[in-house]
Amino acid sequence: MVRLAVTTTSETYERLQEPLGERAVSVDHLQVDERAVALTVDDAPWNPTDFDVGYVYPSRLMEGGVADPWLDVPWVNGAADVLRSRNKGGVLSRLAAAGVSVPESVLVSNPVDESTLREVFDRFDGPVVVKPNSTTRGVGVARADDLDSFLGIVDYLGLVHDFVATGDKSFLVQEYLRGARDLRVMVIDGTYAGAVERRLPDRARDAGQWKHNVHRGAVATGIQPDASVRRLAETVAAELDLALVGVDILVTDDRALVSETNARPTIDDATKYEPGFFDRLADLIKRTAGKP
Repeated sequence: MVRLAVTTTSETYERLQEPLGERAVSVDHLQVDERAVALTVDDAPWNPTDFDVGYVYPSRLMEGGVADPWLDVPWVNGAADVLRSRNKGGVLSRLAAAGVSVPESVLVSNPVDESTLREVFDRFDGPVVVKPNSTTRGVGVARADDLDSFLGIVDYLGLVHDFVATGDKSFLVQEYLRGARDLRVMVIDGTYAGAVERRLPDRARDAGQWKHNVHRGAVATGIQPDASVRRLAETVAAELDLALVGVDILVTDDRALVSETNARPTIDDATKYEPGFFDRLADLIKRTAGKP
């Protein structure tokens, strides 16, 4: 039995336990945050024999750096993988340089003057989407329909960026793709493994909601995307060198654009993925542990 450390207790943790347990992978929680941790040999709460492999490096990288030396395990997605995926602007820049289609985007590194912000806004037709460069679950993402709204959103971001402890003082401005379908495409070991479409209920859309994040009330439904979309997701995984990744793709009538990636993708119900999804995930975990 391979012992897998998972650092969250969210939906993914619960959904991994049974199917991976049936495939000789024991899933256990590794708590690295919201606790006090002694850093001496006699008192350290972790033992190198507790786990064989880690799932995804802790989202709180500082706490992960404390636990990592004691655990001494390989990770399916390590710290560098998480950082590479979390940097939204970095991902888009890397993909665009490789010829992958992404939304028209501008990275703004605060502080900049108002004339620069006006030039950024004028690059786009219609509404723009403003998003922090390194948040998840749609946190802090806003839509600006006019210049005044855009400048007001940036003012609020500036208040956050004024704090000395704020590490990331950048944000993205992107084109707003009205009516685009929002897909999360999973890739394991470089190969397509399933996809869901995230869609808001009609009532929410009628009320003016537009973010298709599950944590904002959207529903994820399993789909069979076009072959071109599957290949696009595989290209992204290869370009970013990620063994496990969720690729967010916005699909319009004539375009498919990569908007973000997630090296800590939420695992949904198995029925929404390709047959053999958990077989492949278990194989990846075992190979990472050196126990194929």
